[in-house]
Amino acid sequence: MMLALALAIACGGGESEEPMADESTGDEMADDGMMEDDGMMEDDGMMEDDGMEAAGDIVDVAVGAGSFETLVAAVQAAGLVETLKGPGPFTVFAPTDDAFAALPEGTVDELLKPENRDQLVAILTYHVVEGDVSSGQVVTMDSATTVQGSAITIDASDGVMINDATVIQPDVAASNGTIHVIDKVLMPPAE
Repeated sequence: MMLALALAIACGGGESEEPMADESTGDEMADDGMMEDDGMMEDDGMMEDDGMEAAGDIVDVAVGAGSFETLVAAVQAAGLVETLKGPGPFTVFAPTDDAFAALPEGTVDELLKPENRDQLVAILTYHVVEGDVSSGQVVTMDSATTVQGSAITIDASDGVMINDATVIQPDVAASNGTIHVIDKVLMPPAE
């Protein structure tokens, strides 16, 4: 179960019920600081529609989104694909390819090596919380325990921050959970 959650985090992306977007999409800011959906197609190619059924599981949604190639590669290298395709439910705080690219040079290549699999699994599972936690629930929380075992901090006072990462697209629906897209890779605390 813990590994499945890690994969879910690694595979963020897909349909969103409440995407964060700019004014050009017609989305408007809700009272809770999250964007309200207008049912339009977003620039990232993901269809936005509150009543729409999820396109697939967390892995399928991440693959289909096209902006989570590094996350998907990490999930594969960590051996978490089958877990994240499982029934869940999972909530994944999924970093984009740009988030991985912002890591120090060589970090991703090092983590993807077989000898670093345990470290990679720890990082990926630190992005996953058990259960299906919507943005409406996230904004009421101060912290959440991850599948990795350590807690992430949540600050919804000005947007939504998970540790030092900003949620840039909340509530991406998957058949086995929810993905909240973030702009940084979360690193678990040192043991």
